[in-house]
Amino acid sequence: MRRLVHAIYVSLDGVVAEPAWTGPFFNDELAALQHQLLFASDALVLGRVTYEGFAAAWPTMTHEGDFAVRMNTMPKHVASRTLTSTTWNAELLPDDPVAAVADLKQASGGDLLLYGSPTFADTLTVAGLVDEYRIMLFPTVVGSGARLFAGVSNTAFALEGFITTSTGVAVLTYLRSDAS
Repeated sequence: MRRLVHAIYVSLDGVVAEPAWTGPFFNDELAALQHQLLFASDALVLGRVTYEGFAAAWPTMTHEGDFAVRMNTMPKHVASRTLTSTTWNAELLPDDPVAAVADLKQASGGDLLLYGSPTFADTLTVAGLVDEYRIMLFPTVVGSGARLFAGVSNTAFALEGFITTSTGVAVLTYLRSDAS
């Protein structure tokens, strides 16, 4: 059974939207951790907003080396109520994306990586489908925007590990308490 890993950038005040605020804190240490996470995965799972942002940016980011090659060539599964077609090696999840992700997890292969996509991630968390959370906590307060776990309550997590980068980003790895 494959694991579903949710990787997300979060400000100190819990904001996950429009992560341009991460730039001053991004360094080679964090890039290496992201590289490791991406290469442990066989496919991406994305919500529509994250998919559209990534699909608009990544195909032209060839200067990112093998990371860009991996991002651009790996299969992507997109949850959307409005899209009718996709590009960038992506396919739309069927009408019941939660059931579709459950089916993807049952298939053989490496991890499924869910980048960003906070609304869809909340839905998958409530359904008990996210196995690991890679929360990259940035030392900044953004003030407003979509929040982490906005649609989730009464869910416990177990800290699996943490790393702190030299720029103050805390990379926290949590497992669902019932998945540890």
